[in-house]
Amino acid sequence: MAIHLTENAANRVREFLQREGHGVGLRLGVKRTGCSGWAYKVDLADEVGPEDTVFEERGVKVLVDTKSMKMVDGTTIDFVNQGLNREFRFSNPNVTDECGCGESFTVGS
Repeated sequence: MAIHLTENAANRVREFLQREGHGVGLRLGVKRTGCSGWAYKVDLADEVGPEDTVFEERGVKVLVDTKSMKMVDGTTIDFVNQGLNREFRFSNPNVTDECGCGESFTVGS
């Protein structure tokens, strides 16, 4: 099991943590939504919960709850600046289909 961060993503998370002045890392999860079924949830984590798996890469912790882990295992998180758009992007080997707008995804069973 693994979650990977690019240097750009790790830098962005560090910026968020420093600006907020609290938090232990990045929380990654999924929620049911959109036309393809699932969307990523990304937030700062204030604490490690009993259901969390913790990964550390490039000096940044990423926390994933047990229910989300099977859908995001192996994912690489990047942070991209393109013109006015600034966003986290996910390269997830479990994704079998994405909606046309790119907001949601399907995972194989």
